Amino acid sequence: QVQLVESGGDLVQSGGSLRLSCTASGRILGIYYMGWFRQAPGKQRELVASINKAGNINYGESLEDRFTISRDIAKNTAYLQMNNLKPEDTALYSCKFMIQDASRRTIEYWGQGTQVTVSS
Repeated sequence: QVQLVESGGDLVQSGGSLRLSCTASGRILGIYYMGWFRQAPGKQRELVASINKAGNINYGESLEDRFTISRDIAKNTAYLQMNNLKPEDTALYSCKFMIQDASRRTIEYWGQGTQVTVSS
């Protein structure tokens, strides 16, 4: 059974920084996509950043100047470095991986989410 575990969410002041981590465990043959999404209360979930197996990166609108996605393939881990945080960044941040598991099927997995709260 594959699981994703996120960490790093916290309460920070405006202008602060956080680094989120998402690690996949279980019988993993390959990871084809790693993405970070966020959902604020009353709003739709949105893409924050993603990286595919080839290393191609996408960022949500207007986030690239403050957020950086990276990965450690050997550790099955994706990171999200967030700088100059603003109150509007407050949300539940969740990771999504596309993983080929022991069944050789490629399946979408989600983490449980980690809360980021930015105070003004």
